Amino acid sequence: MTGTQLQLPAVVQGAVDPAAGRAAKTAGMARAQAATAPSWAAACQAAIAVMAKRGVPFQAADLLKEGLLDEPEHPNQWGPQFGAAARRGVIRPAGYVQSKRATVKASACRQWIGAGTAQGGEAA
Repeated sequence: MTGTQLQLPAVVQGAVDPAAGRAAKTAGMARAQAATAPSWAAACQAAIAVMAKRGVPFQAADLLKEGLLDEPEHPNQWGPQFGAAARRGVIRPAGYVQSKRATVKASACRQWIGAGTAQGGEAA
């Protein structure tokens, strides 16, 4: 049985439940969005649109580096903004790279690209 994986028919205590994970993510994103100042959210959407039009991959740190936007009150406020822009068809995922932010010690970070560009990318 080389190359096969054991499949368990039931959820094992302590194992990851994908449905619960999705529900927790949705709830967390909703809380972050509710705590986001409407003026910052609007500015973030405008900054994402500017970067998307450039046709090159980018991440949240690039919006700051380019001077398009100030930091949010909490880092969790980034996710709902990128998610909203992706649902509207402004951007699409373009893989994962190390974060450019010194405060997160080069952790994995989603990279985005304008939805209308042909360069790189992965399925959402």
